[in-house]
Amino acid sequence: MLNDTDIKRLRWKCTHRAQLELDVLLGNFLEKHFSNLRPEQQEAFAKLVEMEDRELWPLVVGKRECDGPLQAELVKLLGSARVVT
Repeated sequence: MLNDTDIKRLRWKCTHRAQLELDVLLGNFLEKHFSNLRPEQQEAFAKLVEMEDRELWPLVVGKRECDGPLQAELVKLLGSARVVT
């Protein structure tokens, strides 16, 4: 489970990216859905956020295969959050 300092660091990483679309997507997801994730999903999200935009964006839009089932689950949640405001 992430502590407050980890969440603040994660928030910064979500909203200070090179690609505006990922800023919006990751920032909104963090604010609206992150607290409802299981601890292992939260950690997987934190790992996704560490990825470079050029690696993450293809995952989000379905142009690249996920590395495992947990990453695939998170990408699917991001995709559904992208559609719902």
